Amino acid sequence: EVQLVESGGGLVQAGGSLRLSCATSGLTFDDYTIAWFRQAPGKEREGVSYISPSNRNTRYTDSVKGRFTISSDNAKNTVYLQMSILKPEDTAVYYCAALWALTPTQAMTIPAHKWDYWGQGTQVTVSS
Repeated sequence: EVQLVESGGGLVQAGGSLRLSCATSGLTFDDYTIAWFRQAPGKEREGVSYISPSNRNTRYTDSVKGRFTISSDNAKNTVYLQMSILKPEDTAVYYCAALWALTPTQAMTIPAHKWDYWGQGTQVTVSS
């Protein structure tokens, strides 16, 4: 059984930092692109950051470039999202997801409903 389990969300003031973790199990880590998505109330789920654990290639949506960093610990089959200089508009439920076989660049073009596996989400709230 494939599982993706997010942790690390919480409440933080604007300008602060948080680190999210996505622990995976039941899949061949190197065969997937792992991504962080987020969904704010009343908005569509959007892809934020993508990584290929096999070669550490990464991609980011424009709104988080220079503030968020995605990384992977292949020994732990875990992906992290270090979020800095947080803004109130970063408030959302953050999900990690896995997509088989595509590169991060390719994966950025794939809509959320076509991704293979999802975690349950973790809430991030940034106060102004």
